[in-house]
Amino acid sequence: MTDTENGTETDAGPHAGSGAPSAPTGRRERKKAATRQAIADAALRLFLERGYDDVGIREIADAADVSTTTLFKHFPVKEALVFDEDAAQEAGLLAAVHERPDGQSIPAALREHALRHRMAAAGSDARFTAFADLVDTTPALRDHVQNMWLRHTAALAGAIADDSGLPADDPACTALAHFALEAPRAARGHDDPRQAVARAFDLLENGWRALA
Repeated sequence: MTDTENGTETDAGPHAGSGAPSAPTGRRERKKAATRQAIADAALRLFLERGYDDVGIREIADAADVSTTTLFKHFPVKEALVFDEDAAQEAGLLAAVHERPDGQSIPAALREHALRHRMAAAGSDARFTAFADLVDTTPALRDHVQNMWLRHTAALAGAIADDSGLPADDPACTALAHFALEAPRAARGHDDPRQAVARAFDLLENGWRALA
């Protein structure tokens, strides 16, 4: 799952989102992926039922029918159990920039990426709300979200600069990455979240066009 409060795409909801990696093809890879998913699912279920701080690692391992050693092979820290799609979400952001169609602007590509996540969240609002409440009320998770958001911003800014032929430290690239990740917050509380996200990206599109 990912987090919306800091723009890190938690609009996708629990274990959803177009940034997920393709399904493993080998039997061993499929087994590892299934084990990882089972651990993440068990952790989220227990966290939502009892709260993050009241669930221990051994309980999660038992619920997923794995050893604690296996759990830590997949998730080195407890916070990662909540944000199990962190790497996939970042990869999806970079792909949105690097693999966009010819002629499409970077803000337009990031807008499509954000809107896909809003669509994925549409069918799981209740569970997503519970997840957002869990993050909001848990200091360790809020800190993890902030660190994740900073990493995604830096990675996205680098991709924008590379694709645009601009210096890696160009402040315009950092600003576009920052606000592109913040834009989904504009959807919170709106009757039409898709329109709210699109409206926020209209501003980014117009500003970037003037620079580019």
